[in-house]
Amino acid sequence: MRFDTLAVHGGERVPGPSGSVVFPIFQGTVFTSEPGESYHDIKYHRLNSTPTQTYLHDKLAALEGAEAAVATSSGMAAVTTILHTLLGKGDHLLVSDVLYGGTHDFVTAHAERLGWEYSTIDPQDPSSWAVRDNTRAVLVETITNPLMRVARLREVVEFARSNGIVSVVDNTFASPVNFRPAVAGFDLVFNSATKYLNGHSDLVAGSVAGSSALVEQVRHTLNLYGGSLDPHAGFLLARSLKTLGVRVRQQNSNALAVAAFLASSPKIAAVNYAGLPDHPDHGHARDLLAGYGGMLSFRLTGGVEAAETLLAALTLPAVAPSLGGVETLITRPAVTSHAGMSAEDRAAVGITDDLIRLSVGIEDAGDLLADFAQALDKV
Repeated sequence: MRFDTLAVHGGERVPGPSGSVVFPIFQGTVFTSEPGESYHDIKYHRLNSTPTQTYLHDKLAALEGAEAAVATSSGMAAVTTILHTLLGKGDHLLVSDVLYGGTHDFVTAHAERLGWEYSTIDPQDPSSWAVRDNTRAVLVETITNPLMRVARLREVVEFARSNGIVSVVDNTFASPVNFRPAVAGFDLVFNSATKYLNGHSDLVAGSVAGSSALVEQVRHTLNLYGGSLDPHAGFLLARSLKTLGVRVRQQNSNALAVAAFLASSPKIAAVNYAGLPDHPDHGHARDLLAGYGGMLSFRLTGGVEAAETLLAALTLPAVAPSLGGVETLITRPAVTSHAGMSAEDRAAVGITDDLIRLSVGIEDAGDLLADFAQALDKV
């Protein structure tokens, strides 16, 4: 099945309980047990094994093209559970030098306390990557937050395989519409499902997908840490997944139009969007991705003051820190998503105080362009 058909029919139960076409919410936490069941197979909500949960897991796996998947209570629950599963005392992790602020903060603030070692790598320069005897995994992002660089993803997979380590990728910005890491050979893929997978700015969730063996290990760790997703949020997420392809393709198209418009303005100093021909990763992004995503970032020539003027003048985008919803959102990462990083760390990776990040929604592109035009006139 093609993606949009999978989005509607993947993981569905046919017929559904009592003939229901829409899989219902199983709100209960208590289910009868079977003789001989192992601990992790007991139907219990914290163990991620109840009917609503397993239905969602099957749907997520179908969309990712993966053997298995598990939902988590947030994107951070997804990545931290993966790392706790793969790493033990004395183990070493390779991580991209630009990460979502929460992931960066977790690794830099807690690795030493947990007995882990880590090294940062430039995901654009495979010649600089090197493993140690104790290296267990490499973690990158498909499209980085907030500079929209696209990693050398095929090379990451080959590097991990040749060195016997686990490849992990945060696919939040791309979503499985634009890139399917499990199909491309990544061992584990995770998403902040709060963002594109849900797409309606009304729940917090995460997802992990990959081989059955690895996902089961992650689920067992998750079961002990307690980061399960509640049934109602799981129901809403499964509902939203059915329109994922339709939404993301509109966001791809809108973002490309906005990026091109901004790049043509003399008031814009730089636009970061891999869909633009002058983006440093445009060549390999074009080969890797089915679409360039709904995220872009840019800087104005007037610095922070101009950025704040623009944000105040826009009428359609909400000034808010999240992303991936049907509505357009805009923010300055230095004071929101990456505020936890030190100023020195932000400067080292190019996250300037005047950088603006834009999550483009599904509004009419003409209306978005008109709004940016009138706002730029006020800068």
